[in-house]
Amino acid sequence: MRDLIYAVESVVALPTYREEVLAYAPAIARHSSGPRGVFMGYDFHVAQEGFGLIEINTNAGGAMLNALMARAQRACCPEVAGVVPPPALAERFVANIIGMFQHEWALAGRKQPLRSIAIVDTEPTSQYLYPEFILFQTLFESQGMRAVIVDPAELELRSGRLWHGDLTIDLVYNRLTDFLLEAPANEHLREAHLTDATVLTPHPQAHALYADKRNLILLSSDEHLQRLGVAAETRATLLASIPRTQQVQREKAEELWAQRKRLFFKPAAGYGSRAAYRGDKLTRRVWEDILAGNYVAQALIAPGERVLDNNASPQVLKFDLRNYVYDTQIQWVAARLYQGQTTNFRTVGGGFAPVYPGPAKAFSN
Repeated sequence: MRDLIYAVESVVALPTYREEVLAYAPAIARHSSGPRGVFMGYDFHVAQEGFGLIEINTNAGGAMLNALMARAQRACCPEVAGVVPPPALAERFVANIIGMFQHEWALAGRKQPLRSIAIVDTEPTSQYLYPEFILFQTLFESQGMRAVIVDPAELELRSGRLWHGDLTIDLVYNRLTDFLLEAPANEHLREAHLTDATVLTPHPQAHALYADKRNLILLSSDEHLQRLGVAAETRATLLASIPRTQQVQREKAEELWAQRKRLFFKPAAGYGSRAAYRGDKLTRRVWEDILAGNYVAQALIAPGERVLDNNASPQVLKFDLRNYVYDTQIQWVAARLYQGQTTNFRTVGGGFAPVYPGPAKAFSN
C-alpha cells in the first residue's frame, strides 16, 4: 500500500498529469491557494487472491474515531502485548493531525497564528459522523483555537473575510460532499475560497486531482502513463496495484454488459459507495441509469473477509483498508468491516476496526 501511494503521489505531482486532469475538471478546480488537502483516503481491498486500490477520496472520515479507539485499546494478555500499538502511537497521530492543519495554514501563505476553524457540513448534527466533528472541535480548542461546527448556510462573506456570526473564520475544515461547492447554500464558502478570504481544506482542486474516478483510467493504463512521462518502475507499481478502469460509454454497452460479472461500476464524482454497483448484481433498469450517467467500470477485486466467532453463529464480514494520507505520508491505517455489495456502516458488528501488524514470518509462508 505504501509503495502504491508513493507512486500515485509522484504522478499527481507531474505537470503533465495535472494539466490533463484539470482540463476535464470544472473551472473551480483550477483555483488553489497552496494547501494540499487534509485527510486523503486511499482505500484498498486486500485478500488472499487479490490486492488493489479501489479508490481515493478527499476528506476521508473517521480519523479521530480511530485515534480514540487506539487510545482506548489495551492488550488483554501477554500473547497480544507485542501486537497492540502502544498508546504513544495514537498520541503521535493526534499530534500529526494538529500539525497537518497548521501546515495547510502555512502553505496558504498565512503568517499570523491560526486562531479559528469552522468544521463545515450540511446539517452537521444530522450527519452520521457528527460525534467525530465534536472530537475535532475539542482537539482544536485544546490548542487555543476557536472551533465551530456549522452548516455552510450559516457562513457569510463580508469585508473580504468569512464570518460565522461575529467570529472570523481563518480556516474551513471541509466535510461537504458537494465537492465543487455548487449548491446555493455553499455560495459564500465558494466565493470565500475563490477570493482567498479563508483557507479551505480539502478544496475542489484536491478532489479533481485525486478523487475523480476518471483519474483511475489514467492511472491504470500503461499507454496513458507513458504519454504522461511516468517512469517505468512507477508504471509497474501502478499497473500491478490499480484495477484496470475504463469509461462507460453507450457504444461499448454490449461489450461491458457481457463482462459485467467481472466489473464494478462507480459514478465518476461518487463517494461513500453511493450509486455504485457490482456488475453481477445489475438489473437492466440500473444498467440504463449507468449508461446515461457519468460512470467508470473497474475490474472487480473481491474484498477480504474476517470471521467474528461468538461460539453460536459466526459472522462473516468483508473488509477494506483505509490509509489516511497527507503530503505523501501515511498517517494511519484502519479497516472497515461490513456486509453487502459495498462498504457501509449499517452492518451490526461492522464499522471501523483497528489494524495490527502481524509477525513478518506470517507473511512469508
